[in-house]
Amino acid sequence: MTINEMQEEIVTEFSVFDDWMDKYSLLIEMGNELPPLEAQNKTANNLIEGCQSRVWLHARYENGKVFYQGDSDAVIVKGIVSLLIKILSGHTPDEILSTNLYCIDAIGLKEHLSPTRSNGLVAMLKQMKLYALAFQAGK
Repeated sequence: MTINEMQEEIVTEFSVFDDWMDKYSLLIEMGNELPPLEAQNKTANNLIEGCQSRVWLHARYENGKVFYQGDSDAVIVKGIVSLLIKILSGHTPDEILSTNLYCIDAIGLKEHLSPTRSNGLVAMLKQMKLYALAFQAGK
């Protein structure tokens, strides 16, 4: 599935709900479905700067594609991590770097986050793109 196809799927999934409490519940559910991050990857190097909550993001490069794993100690933030991983993991660095992540605005997520969570979202996305850039440069 392409990044844009995944974004469309997420927009459709969130559009079922009108109430933001239901959308938060969906985010929390997504976070609960996120596979646990191995203890060896919960390091200071994988901790994202700029997040109020503790967020770890680990990436590996296999067969020309980037695979992300992540975790957070906050349930909504963990859901955001899961959402970003669902969209970007398993794609090439070029695809990740060139993507327009429109689904965040399309589902209204950014406008329903506190400023600190919004900053954290930007920091997570930036880190994911930095991993893709590093893997792209190391080809």
